[in-house]
Order: sequence, then structure tokens, then C-alpha cells
Amino acid sequence: MIRIFADSTCDLSAELVERYGITIIPLHILLGEEEFRDGSELTPDQIYAWSDEHNATPKTSAASIEDTMDAMRPVLEAGDEILVFCISESMSTTGNMLRMAADVLDAEDRVSVFNSKNLSTGIGLLVIAAAEDAAAGKSREEILEHLRELRPRVRASFVVDTLTYLHRGGRCSSVAALAGGVLKLHPRIVVEDGAMHADKKYRGKTNLVILNYVKDMEEALKNAVPDRVFITHSGVDAEVTGQVREYLESLGRFREILVTRAGGVISSHCGPGTLGVLFIAGEEA
Repeated sequence: MIRIFADSTCDLSAELVERYGITIIPLHILLGEEEFRDGSELTPDQIYAWSDEHNATPKTSAASIEDTMDAMRPVLEAGDEILVFCISESMSTTGNMLRMAADVLDAEDRVSVFNSKNLSTGIGLLVIAAAEDAAAGKSREEILEHLRELRPRVRASFVVDTLTYLHRGGRCSSVAALAGGVLKLHPRIVVEDGAMHADKKYRGKTNLVILNYVKDMEEALKNAVPDRVFITHSGVDAEVTGQVREYLESLGRFREILVTRAGGVISSHCGPGTLGVLFIAGEEA
């Protein structure tokens, strides 16, 4: 049996984790001298409160080898194989930590670590595809072959409400952050080949910015793989996420529209008010 693992940056909801039988390996979040496991020991809203109080961005670190081994050991002892997903290896050392855990457990031949080259539900889309393949009885290599074909077709992007958190985390200059605040600029962050870059800036009220961002993707959305699309956010009003859902429903393309809240690691870096629409492009796209 192939068991599917993923690190906590995949941002899948508890319902989806249970539905697909996925094991989550937590990354760690450091608030000053205190360290917490992502997803179970503090909420994004607690992170925002700490960050604003201390005028600092939390640090994040890779999954621990102890947590990883504790999760892998019983699965391997049961005779199963493991396929585990990690956040883009250009952003974190978690992938190496996962390989080290497999090595210590003498299970390199039974554990495959897959570099998603993505983050958040950009990873989650691949995780669910793998879980469906595993449930269909595909071998680990067959699943990996499918994932290698899907990976470059994942479309992951986000529009950011505030540049404050990107600036605090060293991902945005003070001049850009100041200009963004004064001019009310909201950059669109795109993930391509494992790296993030800003490719467009929107201006105006957050709800209109988010809707314009989504509508700019209409052609790509109409040609997406129809299985599912994610609306993933780091704390956006339900009214706004509802408007995004209604727009996606109006396209008549997707069988499932999933709304998820970004976890602690992703929220630590992007701040509140960020929203992304993530999907897999069709083969002709």
C-alpha cells in the first residue's frame, strides 16, 4: 500500500486530510524564543497578533527529523511504502530533512520525497492527485510519473493585501512597502518553477482587487483541469471569498470548488488578507 504524506505547507483542510487519508508533517514556527508546530499549536490569528505587537515577522523552520521519523516508523513497520511531498526545495530544507529521516530508518527504497516546486494548495493539488492514484492501485513509480507530468501545470498565485509582512520577512524593500501602503498597491505573487515573483500590481479596495485578480485568469480557468480549484486565503472576509466562489461557479467548469485557510507558515510570510486561486492547467494550456 502507498501512503501519502505531505508537509504542513500544503494547506489542506482537516476534512480533506481525513477524506484522502493524508499524513501531515508539521514545519515549525518561531515566535521570538518560543517554537510551535505548524497547524496544531497556534493559529494564524495568534501569529498576526504577535507580529503586530513585536513589529516582527515570525521565523519558520523545516520539519524536524523526530516528528518525521515518528510519523513514518509505524507505516513502514506495517509494510507500506511512503510518498511524501515537500514545499519547494528552493524555499525550505524540509525535503532534505524528509530524506534524512528515511535514511535513518533504513527505508530509502520505500520512501519517495517529491519536490512540489510549489507552496500552499499548489502542493495540495498534487497531494490529492497522488492520493487518488494510490487509491486506484497505482504503483509508487506510476504515481511519481503522473506527478512529474502535472507539476509544471500547477497554477499557483496570490494577491497580497499588505506588503508589511513581506517587508518584515526580507522579501520586499522598505521603499516598495512604503510605496505600496501609500498607493494602496496589491502585488500578485506567482509561483513558477519553485520560486516566487511579483508579476502584476493592482490598486484599490481589497475586495475589488481580489475579484479583478481572479477575473484576469478567466481564460486559463476555463481551460483548467475540471476536477477542482482551490480558493486559499490567509484571513479574508467570508463575503469576499463567497464572491470569488460565485464567480468560479459561473464559469461552469469545476466539479469541486474548495475554500481553505492558509496555515501558519504561509500566513507568517504573506500576512492577513492574502487570497489565491490555484488549479491545474489543462494539457493544451
